Amino acid sequence: MRFRAGLVIGAGVGYYLGAMAGRERYEQLSSFLRQARGSEAFETVEKKARAVLDLGMERARDAVESKIGNGSEPDLVLN
Repeated sequence: MRFRAGLVIGAGVGYYLGAMAGRERYEQLSSFLRQARGSEAFETVEKKARAVLDLGMERARDAVESKIGNGSEPDLVLN
């Protein structure tokens, strides 16, 4: 499912950037994107995406800390 979403987003970005050659179409797309960014649905999706990203970062941090320790263990001294 993530691959499909990434593919759709990538295709949309590619089309948007490719449309810059046609100024009228570029202006239409820019106007649509401005309207979409201002919508409540976009804000909801943005908040959910940030929450997922924050959760992923927290889980990654916890995984790293569990592998290397959290720094509370005494250091080993080699002679």
